[in-house]
Amino acid sequence: MELDKNLFFPLLLVSFIFISGPKPSEGARVFTIVNYCRQTIWPAVFPGENFNGGGFTLKTGESRIFTAPVSWSGRIWGRTGCKFDSSGNGSCETGSCGTSFKCGGSGNTPASLAEFTLASPDFYDVSLVDGFNLPMTVTPINGSGGNCSAAGCDGDLRPNCPKELAVRGGGGRVVGCRSACDVFSTDEYCCKGLYANPVTCQPTSYSKIFKKACPTAYSYAYDDPSSIFTCSASDYVVSFCSSRNHSVCSYHNNKLVCAAASGLRANGIKWVMMAFTLIITSLWKTC
Repeated sequence: MELDKNLFFPLLLVSFIFISGPKPSEGARVFTIVNYCRQTIWPAVFPGENFNGGGFTLKTGESRIFTAPVSWSGRIWGRTGCKFDSSGNGSCETGSCGTSFKCGGSGNTPASLAEFTLASPDFYDVSLVDGFNLPMTVTPINGSGGNCSAAGCDGDLRPNCPKELAVRGGGGRVVGCRSACDVFSTDEYCCKGLYANPVTCQPTSYSKIFKKACPTAYSYAYDDPSSIFTCSASDYVVSFCSSRNHSVCSYHNNKLVCAAASGLRANGIKWVMMAFTLIITSLWKTC
């Protein structure tokens, strides 16, 4: 029987977390960052003191786990097409924060952003106001209050990006889609001047393209009703190139909790043992 690829990575992640995952206090939030893309990415976080200094590498299928205090407020995004030397200096096709491997500031546009304010309750969203470079979703786990729904963009804007917004990399391929504000810098597209309020700043033809592909992500500055989410005492899985219905798991305070698609509820030792079996089988096949 062939294993569903949508279950393999979550189960593999469960095993890793069960063995070595952090066990923080009740007041902290566990962030699990996963790369489901077919390419290596270089996630960035600002401020990044709790996230490996603000930058790290994830190959296809890899994940990293971090713990942030409730007071943390910041953004997470993915960098693509990066080349860094042994000193951590280099550049990326999209999402660069200067020339540094570990980001000490926000990245260059265009970049899909996951934004968080950890409080009581937490506020979180995925924003395309600064453009798009990777599909990106945020899934809360084990939270309460608010709507605690998955946020983000599981569509890929790059193939259908309007040519006037497209950013091209090597070989002429589209690697990002800029926002209309970034390209044209008008008050209407940037929601400034006479348009600096939710009454006058309305969706444009460009933001509608973003919204159609990504209905639960910010497409322009005042796109609040369908784009900002709240949840209390939750952990978060930030997934690149994954469906909002993808099965995800987090390990917090000695308890494994999963949110899964299609009615699957992976919770308990049964799923941990299955995950260990998958790892052992995988290792055996590569020996």
